[in-house]
Amino acid sequence: MEAVVVLLVVAAVIGLIGLMSSVRVVKQYERGVVYRFGRVNRLPKEPGPRLLLPFVDRMTKVNMQVVTMPVPSQEGITRDNVSVRVDAVLYFRVVDPIRASVDVQNYQFAMLQVAQTSLRSIIGKSDLDDLLSGREKLHEGLELMLSTPATGWGVHIDRVEIKDVALPESMKRSMARQAEADRERRARIITADGELQASHKLSEAARTMDANPAALQLRMLQTVVEVAAEKNSTLVLPFPVELLRFFDRAGQGSGATAPAAPEAGKAPAADPEITAADEPAEVEGAGLTELPPPVSPLQIPDPRTSEE
Repeated sequence: MEAVVVLLVVAAVIGLIGLMSSVRVVKQYERGVVYRFGRVNRLPKEPGPRLLLPFVDRMTKVNMQVVTMPVPSQEGITRDNVSVRVDAVLYFRVVDPIRASVDVQNYQFAMLQVAQTSLRSIIGKSDLDDLLSGREKLHEGLELMLSTPATGWGVHIDRVEIKDVALPESMKRSMARQAEADRERRARIITADGELQASHKLSEAARTMDANPAALQLRMLQTVVEVAAEKNSTLVLPFPVELLRFFDRAGQGSGATAPAAPEAGKAPAADPEITAADEPAEVEGAGLTELPPPVSPLQIPDPRTSEE
């Protein structure tokens, strides 16, 4: 009788152990893939406690959360022959736990390798400017390249981003010089544009002052007031150019002598040029000697002859 009791106790313990080993708890972010005699069950286990047949069923849990995977830095040469190091980050999640467990041995390792090869491929197809400023198109291209194999593995690519682009020091210095030259060019263009606009305004002001001469005098007085407001010991007063022109015309008018009118009963004097061309005229009763002959521009008169 005692042996029967012992056997019952042993059976109860074995059954309890088997029952405990057959109960599995699936978390909310997981799905259970059940293998019965090595054959996969097409319906994954939902979250909660699940009972399995002892010694018959085996269950593998698959994480359904979004996985953030950093892609190691990859060296490559861009299409414009610049060597760079580029690293990226990959966001993906499992949408089909059956395929992620059966069709691929380790889907995370597989996604890492595909991401590295795709990143090297996208570096060789892109220019340096695209890697630095046009990354949106590169992200779309990387996502398309990764989605093709990932779909067959039951993985969905949420996002792919290039995290950093490392450039050689020589390239950084060249880009800095280029940026400085570009800023200097824009500064010169802006300065030239300002001078052009100022010249247009000054020409309009000159036309206005030309039509109204009083405006020039008012402008001169305004300039004097602005200079005097600085409390300077020296005052520079602009001199009108019109006044200089007036003095110039007056000097030219006074220097020109008008020809004298001939007296009554006397013949008008002959033209000096015609007289110089003819024989020299003699003036009698005036105490004047004979005028010397005209001097040729190429001949220099002898001073001794002039004294005689």
